[in-house]
Amino acid sequence: MIHKTRGIALNFLRYRETSIIAKIYTEEFGIQSYIVNGVRSAKSKTNRIALFQPLTLLDLVVYHKSKEQTIHRLSEIKCSLPFKSLPFDFVKSSIALFITELLVKTLREEETNSPLFEFLSESITYLEETTTGYENFHLQFLAKFAFFLGFGPETVKEIEEQLAENLYPYTLEPEMREAVQVFIHLPYEARVHLDRLQRSKLLDALIFFYKVHLEGLGEIKSLDVLRELMR
Repeated sequence: MIHKTRGIALNFLRYRETSIIAKIYTEEFGIQSYIVNGVRSAKSKTNRIALFQPLTLLDLVVYHKSKEQTIHRLSEIKCSLPFKSLPFDFVKSSIALFITELLVKTLREEETNSPLFEFLSESITYLEETTTGYENFHLQFLAKFAFFLGFGPETVKEIEEQLAENLYPYTLEPEMREAVQVFIHLPYEARVHLDRLQRSKLLDALIFFYKVHLEGLGEIKSLDVLRELMR
């Protein structure tokens, strides 16, 4: 059956000589995998594989035969927001890789979740379009995304209590506590000053908080690059 849906590209694997299997988070069907034929062919007149770079926002026409199938097919695809800064700004692209890895590790639902899709779409659009003050974006995203995973805190005190219960070795400094409270409740436009060390410590604390709730989250490989570029 043919369906129209919006999607967010996450990653892809090479498949046979000229095709790929793309992992896409869709508005209608949650996380799904799609075979895309011919995108790696030397005869291809367009660079369609660019549509599958991390976090690209897509408009899709997809073909789903049955719920039992794990890999489906794309009938039509186009980019709904061509990126002008995100792939070319080193800080933004490192944030995007981090968020993509986090999404791949945490998104499991194969069903509609419109509030989550809207949150992700709006977050990606903001990161693409903002020109200043995005050095804390990854921290803001972590603080907000937890709500959609079912363990979002109402206050920074909840985070601190859970860190302490799980023997986290450090406590949050006053500036970091204030920052988390802002990240939880205010939009991305809200500005908070953190220095490099505070930003790194808060990132460690939030990742630990996620691991408390998400068994098997494991190592996040993009963290090292993110830390390096956030100096």
